[in-house]
Amino acid sequence: MQLEPESTAVVVVDMQNGFCHPDGSLYAPPSEDAIEPVADLVERAREAGVQVVYTRDVHPPDQFEDAHYYDEFDRWGEHVVEGSWEAEIVDDLDVREDDHVVEKHTYDAFQGTEMDGWLSARGIDDLVFAGTLANVCVLHTAGSAGLRDYRPILVEDAVGYIEDDHREYALEHADWLFGEVVTMDELSF
Repeated sequence: MQLEPESTAVVVVDMQNGFCHPDGSLYAPPSEDAIEPVADLVERAREAGVQVVYTRDVHPPDQFEDAHYYDEFDRWGEHVVEGSWEAEIVDDLDVREDDHVVEKHTYDAFQGTEMDGWLSARGIDDLVFAGTLANVCVLHTAGSAGLRDYRPILVEDAVGYIEDDHREYALEHADWLFGEVVTMDELSF
């Protein structure tokens, strides 16, 4: 799959200490395993002049105090709290000044953020997704991108997950409903 660098962005979803580091509260070994392929993807993107976007799942400590139904802390326990080490992107990923970082407070990086406007202002049409978790934030953000008429492309060997079947579900669902799934080797800029 050949993509045009000027209209493509690589979106690295939630590669944070809380998910990818063994000391993180929601650590999953496959998320840690995704660090190296994600770093390789980012390097390839930069060499081609492709914009890199990082998302960070960040929760103010009181975010869910008045929640009627939606409470991630109830579902997952307290995690990636604003200002914490857990909320930081892992050290192995080189976030640069010209990268764009989107702070989000839910699974979907478009919900309540500047992401759509930022991408649209730069003429971005194709979004290459990597990161974690495959069936949570990667899936919801990529699906939201498709609903906004971006072309979502999930890189199957650069996503983290908890269980193998979660990864398979996410990739099959994306491929079937709203996007495309490729391997690192099938992708070029």
